Amino acid sequence: MNTDATRNYEQLNISGLHAYYGESHILHGVDLVVHRGELVTLLGRNGAGRSTTLKAIMNMVGRRTGSIMVNGEETMSCAPHHIARMGVGYCPEHRGIFASLNVHENLTLPPIVRSGGMSLEEIYSMFPNLYERRFSQGTKLSGGEQQMLALARILRTGANMLLLDEITEGLAPVIVEKLGHVLTQLKEKGLTIVLVEQNFHFAAPLADRHYVVEHGRIVEEVRADELSAKQSVLDGYLGV
Repeated sequence: MNTDATRNYEQLNISGLHAYYGESHILHGVDLVVHRGELVTLLGRNGAGRSTTLKAIMNMVGRRTGSIMVNGEETMSCAPHHIARMGVGYCPEHRGIFASLNVHENLTLPPIVRSGGMSLEEIYSMFPNLYERRFSQGTKLSGGEQQMLALARILRTGANMLLLDEITEGLAPVIVEKLGHVLTQLKEKGLTIVLVEQNFHFAAPLADRHYVVEHGRIVEEVRADELSAKQSVLDGYLGV
């Protein structure tokens, strides 16, 4: 469980982050901090720069300037595989699984990049659907099962900070609810989660804090205990 001591530890500190795809200037000086064991969301409209922020943390954009500290270490010159070895797991919007392999093969393939990766038993306990479908090929899984498998593959690697991009998009409500339970369990285990999410009703009860992104900048920070007071401000930014 989270303690005051772990919460005071900054696992991610981004300051003055600019990011580019070719000539397109997408992020314009993003500043944010995520403490160990927190679940923080990046909210905003499509095209605001939320997904680009996650990709920039992983050094998967064209060019970046500014500072990204992970566990107190500057990562701006680090390759993506080195950032993964620091315990950062990235789940892209278009589910990263090996479609030609079955569930069990997908879960035994990821390299254990650091100690602390979840065992198959833990994974199957957390995702009973995957256990039932463990011999099914990736292409035969539903969208929700593919999303669970993508998340499970990251947990196998030993990542302790998860960057999750729109994991509920297009999924049935019962699967969205299941993913909410999983994120709650992961938070209780002390994992740190940065969640890009369009579904505010899904994100609101899970998150410690929300950052609102607009035009490549953080324009608002809202703590969980400020949600009611700032709901109209959020609605304005999110176009609700």
